[in-house]
Amino acid sequence: MNALELHSIYKSFGPQRALENINLSVPTGSRTVIVGPSGSGKTTLLRMIAGFEFPDAGSLTLNGQTLVDATHCVPAHQRLIGYVPQDGALFPHMTVAANIGFGLTDKGPTRQTRIAELMDSVALDASMAQRWPHELSGGQQQRVALARALAQQPRLMLLDEPFSALDTGLRAAMRKMVARLLADAGVTTILVTHDQSEALSFADQLAVMRQGRLVQSGPPMDLYQYPHDTQTALFLGDAVVMPARIEAGWAHCDLGRIAVNSQSTHPTAQIMLRPEQLQISSTSTDSSGCQGVVTERDFGGNTCTLTVALHAAEFEPGRSLLVRSTGLQAPATGSAVHVTTLGHAHILPD
Repeated sequence: MNALELHSIYKSFGPQRALENINLSVPTGSRTVIVGPSGSGKTTLLRMIAGFEFPDAGSLTLNGQTLVDATHCVPAHQRLIGYVPQDGALFPHMTVAANIGFGLTDKGPTRQTRIAELMDSVALDASMAQRWPHELSGGQQQRVALARALAQQPRLMLLDEPFSALDTGLRAAMRKMVARLLADAGVTTILVTHDQSEALSFADQLAVMRQGRLVQSGPPMDLYQYPHDTQTALFLGDAVVMPARIEAGWAHCDLGRIAVNSQSTHPTAQIMLRPEQLQISSTSTDSSGCQGVVTERDFGGNTCTLTVALHAAEFEPGRSLLVRSTGLQAPATGSAVHVTTLGHAHILPD
């Protein structure tokens, strides 16, 4: 069953088209991530779901209730949708407890008990209840904002790049904590981000937007392995994209002969491999693959990204590509290597 349904959503700001024919279903209890570059329309779409913006055309339903269509629109405060903005937007003149309890109708001991429960759910110590927002770290502020949103027992939670201001280590920890908390609460969630790794790790369903359009949606692994076009492939991570001749389920390209994951009616096509599908060795043990030389070495600790210039490239002379290696076993710059592939190449529809 789907909690949220968006049908043919259009939105323009003057002559600028912000959203064009958006259709998206969000399953109940799932985590959907809307990802795209700046200006793709993802935040406009999130604000439309929240009720802060209104579509020019289309409809939006939540748990069977129509929130927006051609005849009416439910205002934001009646939608029972939680919203956590990028900066948390805490009230600076209110304590942590007052921020979390804002909007609660309970009074007296019942209210205090509910606030304490919410603080505990987001791993905030009870001693922080009387602190002011400026006395909190960035991660603590985001937890207060999340607790405040959960206090309303929302039918849907919207997260607008809530981790972007946090440092790398804290981002990962907060992301895992929030995912676990929302899953335990059974709250359907939509996260907007421009961070590809964040999107892939957080999502049950991934929706990629570009220039106001929804270009592809589905499970993160499917989009990573089988993108619809080159732009999506490169946006979701490093990719090796190259031309190839397609014959009977095989691609013949500058990397040699590689099995493909689908049939193509065209004799030539663009194929895609992820860098982790490329394997290097110092000597050739079989006739597959190709020869090359390491021209750059980007050491990153447990992994090392190598730039390998291929010898005798047929389709693009002088072609270089990225290959990932374990940091401790990565060959030095100038080393001759043999490159082979794992798995299938993906034929890009474009």
